[in-house]
Amino acid sequence: MGQKMPVISGKQLVKALSKLGYNIVKQRGSHMKLQKKTPAGIHSITVPQHDEIAKGTLIDILNKVSIWNQISKEELLEMLK
Repeated sequence: MGQKMPVISGKQLVKALSKLGYNIVKQRGSHMKLQKKTPAGIHSITVPQHDEIAKGTLIDILNKVSIWNQISKEELLEMLK
């Protein structure tokens, strides 16, 4: 990724993922599980509800969402701004 990773909260990430069609299906403690039906199947992703998501966690989530939704990581980063 050529862009700098933004510092975002779990709430902000869930809001951005909901724009892509992800829905909250479960919450356990401070983690939310989101799902979306894609042509490749059902994609599930867990998002921590922290004030700041760790950089490595955010990169991992964006990589998986990018692959499952056929969207570039740069487009996802723009959605987070």
